Amino acid sequence: MTAVKWSVRMAETCLERWPILSDVWSYEPGVVLKGLEQIWLETGEEIYGQYIKRYIDQFVNPDGSIRTYNLKEYNLDQINTGKVLFELYRVTGEEKYRKALDLLIWQLKTQPRTREGGFWHKKIYPYQMWLDGIYMAAPFYVQFAQIFNSSSGFDDAVHQILLIERNTHDSQTGLNYHGWDESRLQSWANPETGCSPNFWGRSIGWYVMALVDVLDYLPESYQARNRILSILIHLVESLVIFQDDETGLWYQVLDRGKESGNYLEASASCMFVYGLGKGIRKGYLPFDFLKNINKAYAGILDHLVEIDEKGLVHLTQICSVAGLGGERQRDGSYQYYVNEPIVANDMKGVGAFLLCSIEVERLNHSLVHRSV
Repeated sequence: MTAVKWSVRMAETCLERWPILSDVWSYEPGVVLKGLEQIWLETGEEIYGQYIKRYIDQFVNPDGSIRTYNLKEYNLDQINTGKVLFELYRVTGEEKYRKALDLLIWQLKTQPRTREGGFWHKKIYPYQMWLDGIYMAAPFYVQFAQIFNSSSGFDDAVHQILLIERNTHDSQTGLNYHGWDESRLQSWANPETGCSPNFWGRSIGWYVMALVDVLDYLPESYQARNRILSILIHLVESLVIFQDDETGLWYQVLDRGKESGNYLEASASCMFVYGLGKGIRKGYLPFDFLKNINKAYAGILDHLVEIDEKGLVHLTQICSVAGLGGERQRDGSYQYYVNEPIVANDMKGVGAFLLCSIEVERLNHSLVHRSV
């Protein structure tokens, strides 16, 4: 009897735990939906597609408008859930999904920008680019460009990556700072560089996922493709340096190890495993990193996953939320990051677990066939 895969075990848990993920259009359910979409594509089980469609149909109206979505907020986070619209449109042919895609693309085309054309993370965060925003918007942008033959989308999405890489990359660690303020006006911004002061795990997790997802849709002949590949490889080379030797996991603040208050954080660890797994499987990363992904995924299962008496899967040690600025005193300090609430079963972590599990399973399958 074949053991049930972890991707499916968590997917079944999601369907039981969350009959409806949310009553508002937001990015967090989108992470879970993207994981479920990949399991739907891998297994062919329609229950996952039906769940995604039922959720999306709460929001997308026949004219393509999206309930609870506000274009004028210009919030990059709001693009993320739109990623599952592509598959729904392909499978059903319903025009409302295409119209909703057009609405979200219109947001990106009219998004407020820095002087060099970088997306503000939100209208309420002027002149700021965050690593999170690259994941929220860039893979959506390039997938739209590929499907609907809009080459300008490739150029604009890649431009976002190159800008944030140039402005947030730290040459000493090889890591990227969470955010960058072009104006240098934010209290968290370094007055010389504009960067926030620390390397937050999940922000870099978003960035790694963005890079491998963008590469899926950039044409092989695209001029800047090799530059994106190089950014990914060098970032992963730096990440594995900070991988915990004992557990294979990564810390909430990546470069501060076992300092007081720091902890091994689930969402970032899952995101890195996703990036490594997909990167190796698709040839974006060398096989040298296989030992790192195997150790990390085993660490997730051994240290962060629990099963209750009903058989439901729980993912623990997830940073509930972290950001920069705003109404709360989010100063980007070490103490700030390690003192945000730590929770179980947050959607950002669960979605990342779904994604990393399906990628590990795909990678293992491809390795078996490669060796036969």
